[in-house]
Amino acid sequence: MLAWLLAPGLAAAQPPAKAAEAVHRLESSAAWQQCLGKPDGERLACFDGWAREQDDLISAIEEKARSVDASPTSRNTAPSAQAAAVRADVATALASTQPERMEGGPPSGSAGIIGVGLEQGCRDRQFSEMSRFWELESGSSCPTFGLRAFHPTTASIAAASRINDQPTSPNPANTATTPIDYSKHEMRLSLSVRTKLASGLLTPSGGTLRDSLWAAYSQQSYWQVFSSGLSRPFRNTDHQPELIYVYPTTLRLPGGWLWRYSGLGVVHQSNGQSDPLSRSWNRAYLMAGFEKDNRFNLQLRLWKRLPEKAENDNNPDISRYIGRGDITLGWNIDTKNSLRATYTGSFNKYGSGRVEWTRSLGDGLGNSFSGLRLYTALFHGYGDSLLDYNFKRTVFSVGLSLVDF
Repeated sequence: MLAWLLAPGLAAAQPPAKAAEAVHRLESSAAWQQCLGKPDGERLACFDGWAREQDDLISAIEEKARSVDASPTSRNTAPSAQAAAVRADVATALASTQPERMEGGPPSGSAGIIGVGLEQGCRDRQFSEMSRFWELESGSSCPTFGLRAFHPTTASIAAASRINDQPTSPNPANTATTPIDYSKHEMRLSLSVRTKLASGLLTPSGGTLRDSLWAAYSQQSYWQVFSSGLSRPFRNTDHQPELIYVYPTTLRLPGGWLWRYSGLGVVHQSNGQSDPLSRSWNRAYLMAGFEKDNRFNLQLRLWKRLPEKAENDNNPDISRYIGRGDITLGWNIDTKNSLRATYTGSFNKYGSGRVEWTRSLGDGLGNSFSGLRLYTALFHGYGDSLLDYNFKRTVFSVGLSLVDF
């Protein structure tokens, strides 16, 4: 605070505006520029420390301005000018840290590294998609207990190569005895939401990186809307609540990839039906997320089924068909088009693959963005629904998706 102590002398020797400029120059002296050459972890801490100093300085300047204005003999406006200068310096520092953008697209994967003066949090496009999704930095964080999207929420028409009209299971109590004349054309409805329960559980309270604890719920229904002879029933509805913990990382990998987070979760999945159509299981999983230039992202999950009594097991061989993990690769083609491919299984003759393409149906004015998208998906393999865990089919879906809220 050397400049603050020297402020009276500077103000006496120079006009108010000149004094304010000199004081601000001593306070800042382009300190934030010294942060730019530091490694990622040190750079984040350097920016955070500098920003806090500027906040303290502005508060002190404005307090002094109020005391000066209260004096009937004083007309010195230097403190207010000085506060404005400090704010301008903060804006300059923030602008200097903006990531390079791909042509016509969102920021690069280096976004989301600081939290200086941001107000939009998890909706701020300065940060990478993965940083905003899991709120990995202080600047990309939104409040707890706000409702957020998880997996895409969709409404689509599905056409399948075949239909599971008589579901079976190794457990005799879960094998249907009579086939039902279902249509191969139906509606596929999915809902997926989450909320952040807590943040900063294990990460430093004054740091930039933020860990988080989430609760999520996903639901997928197949509705026989075209089967008027059956009174258009819901053929199957899967319910999937889960608890997820995410810890941020900033490890750089070969090829320009960045390891952004690690995590673990527990998940229950069931279709809520009675025997013989009842299906359910519980899993615990480990996961990790990676991104490259905000154009590509990759998520890996490895799970372990939690055991249950044989007489209560609706689907004892589900791990053979669904596998023990999944890999999801996302590609942000441009600002409107995204492609995502998921493999689920154990790299044997079972498992499944799903390819999803979404296209934005319009962005809002200014800095607002539309989450409504055209949605198309192609699925092939086992486990399109929990009732079909051991039934292989190909399904094409087209409809609408609400992917971001």
